Amino acid sequence: MELGLYTFGEMTPHWTNGKRVSAHQRLQEIIAAAKLADKLGFDVFALGEHHRLDFAIAATPVVLGAIAQATQSTRLASAVTILTTADPVKVFEDFATVDLLSGGRCEVIAGRGVFTESFPLFGYEVADSERLFAEKIDLLLRLNAAERVSWQGQYRSPLRDAPIPPRPVQPQLPIWVGTGGTPDSIVRAGQLGLPLALANISVPPARFVPLIDLYRTTGTQAGHSASALKVGVASHLHVAKNSQDAMATFYPYYAGYFRNHTPAHFTAREISRSDYEQLASPEGALFVGSPQQIIDKILHEYRLFHHQRFIAQIDIGGLPYEKVAEVIDLFATEVAPVVRRETAAD
Repeated sequence: MELGLYTFGEMTPHWTNGKRVSAHQRLQEIIAAAKLADKLGFDVFALGEHHRLDFAIAATPVVLGAIAQATQSTRLASAVTILTTADPVKVFEDFATVDLLSGGRCEVIAGRGVFTESFPLFGYEVADSERLFAEKIDLLLRLNAAERVSWQGQYRSPLRDAPIPPRPVQPQLPIWVGTGGTPDSIVRAGQLGLPLALANISVPPARFVPLIDLYRTTGTQAGHSASALKVGVASHLHVAKNSQDAMATFYPYYAGYFRNHTPAHFTAREISRSDYEQLASPEGALFVGSPQQIIDKILHEYRLFHHQRFIAQIDIGGLPYEKVAEVIDLFATEVAPVVRRETAAD
């Protein structure tokens, strides 16, 4: 199994004094985390995209380009690129450039996103989200497949034998479909034969088994090989030497994350301690505990999904960077070797 990390670059006020780090400091910490992840052998490091003042990452390819120069082997991905409100030509050109800068390590995880701020910002209607994504993923795949493209759609000007530079190092950029479990997105990924990146931060994992089965069945029926139908799972994670320290340390940061960064169209979510403990239970979606507990939980999901990738968001809620670095180190040295050995044996 591939193991990785992701971050949204949020800037959460500290739960004790209300202060938050600057966007400059946050980006420097993200680059430092990527360098550490690369040094410790993680397979993937991914960045989200949010167009809000409480997040430091809006221009994901720019930050990935900086990380590309500071790392050697870790694959670099978006998590996710909000394709509904982006120009697929610009998306392809930006990520192809990151691929060139990184020596062929770039991926795109394309999705619709939970936050809606980018719709009015870039002149789109939220009501058109499904149609926008369907059209734009079609165009992105065409751009990825050929140096010159002719295409016509509803939401952007047509292309007539248009050159699409630059071309990436890889023959084609790996393009995943990212979703929180929307059946339409899961079916689309299967029909297109694209890898599926499933974000789960709140739902008992067992509930996703029918959706992953639907994805694989749809993909097989569409004529795609099993090897093309990869599944990745993304979740929140905090690990410490013992479970009591992990649970106690992470709770105020975790609760603060949801209190401060709820999407505008949702009611702000207050996470009680009992909610938190339920989410962190063996059957819950939240990965918090000792290294052995994290191992057990990843392997439990692996038995459910037989997925190829697990990536963890480990820096949420204003968790200080020194704590983030400790989590990365424990995950790499005590969790990853066991998970890789057990899943390779399977």
